[in-house]
Amino acid sequence: MTDGNPARDAERDAIIAALVPVVDGIAATFGPVCEVVLHDYRQPEKSVVAVAGDLTGRSVGGAMSEIGLRMLARGDEAADELNYLTRTKGGQQLKSSTMVLRDSTGAVFGALCVNVDVTAVQQAQALLAAIGGGGAAEAPTTTTFGNDIDSVVEAIVDAHQLRRGRTWVQLDRAQRLELFRGLDEHGVFAVRRAIEQVAARLGISRASAYSYLSQTRAATGTPPGPAADSASTGGDA
Repeated sequence: MTDGNPARDAERDAIIAALVPVVDGIAATFGPVCEVVLHDYRQPEKSVVAVAGDLTGRSVGGAMSEIGLRMLARGDEAADELNYLTRTKGGQQLKSSTMVLRDSTGAVFGALCVNVDVTAVQQAQALLAAIGGGGAAEAPTTTTFGNDIDSVVEAIVDAHQLRRGRTWVQLDRAQRLELFRGLDEHGVFAVRRAIEQVAARLGISRASAYSYLSQTRAATGTPPGPAADSASTGGDA
């Protein structure tokens, strides 16, 4: 997705092209424990334009992760996130950094992400802490990485429900609105067809999903995004 400004899109394309060899260079420097991914946020469903290393199983043309969706939701207010810990579904512990890409106007349009597998380091630290009587380190958050944006969206929805320990029918209205607020903050609704996906995952109508999203954004003063612009309203489901 472009913003309709050919000169700005050309500038962004040039920045992306200049960073492609950097991706390979960083990965080669750190070796097999490192993965570097270059994202173009103009295409959320296939944002990966370059990748070197293989820690998360992604390839060119793959979708952004839930971290990327969160960045996308913040728009130009997004900032670099450095040295945070995540865990893949396969159990690998990653030390990661996400550095946003901006054009000459300051607009965010992509990100350069570096993941380093620190599983062995974390295991060694845990062993030393146990021997020395130290406290256990805080467990990293499990993050969904994948080439399919649908699986990422579904994982975020499921994670939000699991944190509440209740199914949709067990939530009251305030909790349902809170669920939609959390999904919106994670950038879920910036993805095409996400509203339909969320509705299907929760077992509610698309009209109800639109209604909850619109109510959530109205309550928080958030400007209507793409999903809400085409919304039709409906009753609770």
